[in-house]
Amino acid sequence: MTELRKRGGGGDTDLVSETISDKETDVEDRLGLPGEPGVEADGDSESKADTPEVPPSTADNTPQFLNKAVEGLNPRWKNWWIRGVLSLAMISGFFMMIYLGPVMLILVVMSIQIKCFQEIIDIGYRVYHSYELPWFRTLSWYFLICVNYFFYGETLAEYFGALVQREEPLQFLVRYHRFISFALYLAGFCMFVLSLVKKHYRLQFYMFAWTHVTLLIVVTQSHLVIQNLFEGMIWFLVPVSIVICNDIMAYLFGFFFGRTPLIKLSPKKTWEGFIGGFFGTLVFGFILAYLLAQFQYFVCPVEYNSETNRFTAECEPSDIFVMHEYTLPFAVQNIIQWKTVNLYPYQIHSVALSTFGSLIGPFGGFFASGFKRAFKIKDFADTIPGHGGIMDRFDCQYLMATFTHVYIASFIRGPNPSKVLQQLLVLQPEQQLSIFNTLRERLRDRGMLPPAATEAI
Repeated sequence: MTELRKRGGGGDTDLVSETISDKETDVEDRLGLPGEPGVEADGDSESKADTPEVPPSTADNTPQFLNKAVEGLNPRWKNWWIRGVLSLAMISGFFMMIYLGPVMLILVVMSIQIKCFQEIIDIGYRVYHSYELPWFRTLSWYFLICVNYFFYGETLAEYFGALVQREEPLQFLVRYHRFISFALYLAGFCMFVLSLVKKHYRLQFYMFAWTHVTLLIVVTQSHLVIQNLFEGMIWFLVPVSIVICNDIMAYLFGFFFGRTPLIKLSPKKTWEGFIGGFFGTLVFGFILAYLLAQFQYFVCPVEYNSETNRFTAECEPSDIFVMHEYTLPFAVQNIIQWKTVNLYPYQIHSVALSTFGSLIGPFGGFFASGFKRAFKIKDFADTIPGHGGIMDRFDCQYLMATFTHVYIASFIRGPNPSKVLQQLLVLQPEQQLSIFNTLRERLRDRGMLPPAATEAI
């Protein structure tokens, strides 16, 4: 900015005044952006002018019966009971969604994604609405639709090959899916450029970045949640349950035993809660993995059956869901007097998931706490009494979903015959025949195809 002012002599003065307006300078001051040289920013003490504030919500949406039941209690215990009752209600609803099957879980994930996106975008809108930026919310929701179209189109092509083969309009959409997605995004990009207003350029680019970072955090990672679900419901349920358990255990240990602050970003978090949550989550994840690994419904990949037009989870369980006998280390044998133990290999994987969920997962919550402190708000919204907004409850889930997806791709996933077959069905008949002939030759060369069968083919 200083350089522009120094250069701004004669005919350049008008250009400088257009580029750096009083309004934009005010925005810089409110956002805490670098100003003139020689002015030091205090990183520890934030003044109210550094950061735009979101108007606080004063509405109490706690159900009336709960308020009556806990009246008379001190605020600490009142909040404890409200959080506890509503946590049980949410967990009960989660069990109901599991019972209703994969389709309902996918719809729930999509609904949560949309609500989380809305909560974050609304913060930006409430902060900057006084500048009357054109098309901010309209373009934000348009980009949400574009990104969802791209991701769910990819899912349709990958998991619904038989349905795509049967429906000609879907074949066209799948064939040109990425081009259509790019064209849709390009239209939004052009609309944003056309919406730029003099004196607000920098602020509008801030909000453009705000929208795209929100899409990255919310939409991309919710897509990974659905990808995990298709690998088998156990890969969805165990990670989600681990985060829920860690949240509850850390809260309980912190509530009753917490004395030592853990991190400045979240003053109520304590070392006692963090450590107690870690060990409690390890035990919970190990037991839950044992219980779910016994059922085909949970361990089999979720696939679309074109004959029944329904999702199914039927398969021969893979090796990680078959009981194995393990020999214990000699030191452990001396302690517990057991030489061997029977476990599902998935239980060992659950230890890795639980460790991440309890040690690294909370950093998703710390990140969200830092975000909220930056804008001087307590919660993303007041959707759930005692808990805040939906994003307040799912800040750790998105980080956990990404880790689970990476973990499956790195250590679990192998070739999937069903997916290969679905991709083959989408090919042209000539391409299918060519692949068939190549496969027949390979099998014959390896002696896996009997001569009689070769002659018949």
